[in-house]
Amino acid sequence: MHASLPRIALLPWALLWIHAALCAEPAPAPLTPALSSAPVPQAAPPMPPAPAGAANRTHFDLDRADIRSYIDQLVAKGLDREQLTAVLAAAEPQPKIIDAMTRPAEKSLQWWEYRARMLTQARIDAGVQLWHEHKELLDQIAIEYQVPPEYLIAVLGVETQYGRTTGRYRVLDALATLGFDYPPRANFFRKELTEYLLLTHEQGFDPLSIHGSYAGAMGALQFMPSSYRKFAVSALPGAHPDLWGDWGDIFASTANYLHQCGWQYGGPVLAEAELTGDQSLTPPDRMALNDTLGALRSRGLNISSALPDSTPALLLAAPEQDAMGYRVGFQNFYVITRYNSSPLYAMSVYDLAQAIRQHIEQEAAL
Repeated sequence: MHASLPRIALLPWALLWIHAALCAEPAPAPLTPALSSAPVPQAAPPMPPAPAGAANRTHFDLDRADIRSYIDQLVAKGLDREQLTAVLAAAEPQPKIIDAMTRPAEKSLQWWEYRARMLTQARIDAGVQLWHEHKELLDQIAIEYQVPPEYLIAVLGVETQYGRTTGRYRVLDALATLGFDYPPRANFFRKELTEYLLLTHEQGFDPLSIHGSYAGAMGALQFMPSSYRKFAVSALPGAHPDLWGDWGDIFASTANYLHQCGWQYGGPVLAEAELTGDQSLTPPDRMALNDTLGALRSRGLNISSALPDSTPALLLAAPEQDAMGYRVGFQNFYVITRYNSSPLYAMSVYDLAQAIRQHIEQEAAL
């Protein structure tokens, strides 16, 4: 029914359990719309027994009070202690992940710099090619979820260069490292670790085989485990979603995410704006539709939109290399920020989507 790579073999896991980054620069080689060559999740083999005695320095000390408490909490929910201990005993701390989370941020990119990285001709061409190769599938999913095809492609293009850069850390190691050794966000990552362990059980994946980002995001869409469990869907009835090797599942899961977060089909995403006079405006620190077009217009902003003054809106800073610039986001822009809260990310998804659609329309007009 749709073009796909071979689906992952799904076998029952031996555990008796009950059951949401700045993209790397493109590699020098030309972009092609091919999924990552990184290992996909494997069916789970029987888990080895946990090593006896104290953990060595390359593994977590399972006698730590916080880790014992974590295990006890999951066992109380019905997880098997022996198997759970075996999995966590195989996890390896990754100091580089802590460094990545705590080191001083590099120079912040201005919008024009960020846009130049995301909107390369190679990335646009690869998105156009992907649309051509899966047009029927994209049309079907767009109708079902009421999300235009260009945004399904653009999210994938910005996230992982169409599935080419999905991460090199074992997800188990990343989530355990951040859950047990990164106090500022330990609660969040322990919850994601729990979601991950449940996910691998439900999907029949080997928890030691899945690789992702240093924050534990997985697959072509870089879903965190909780997002994978909540939003990932299969284009085939009754099948487990495969966000590494199946385009139908990847597109459908992107559409499901945006749809569930409140995408308004046919609604605007953003509008260009220009500030009159010498005053300046300060965009809010938090992504929320706390303004209206009327309020922004009253502060001297000319907005290229015919929508009424009552329309909820969000002021965006979009500086160019030689001048300050502004844009205005609407409900669908806000939805994109639910995927990634960075306004630069959301603006780049919009611009990439528009560039891809414009290319498709120009081809159709020839």
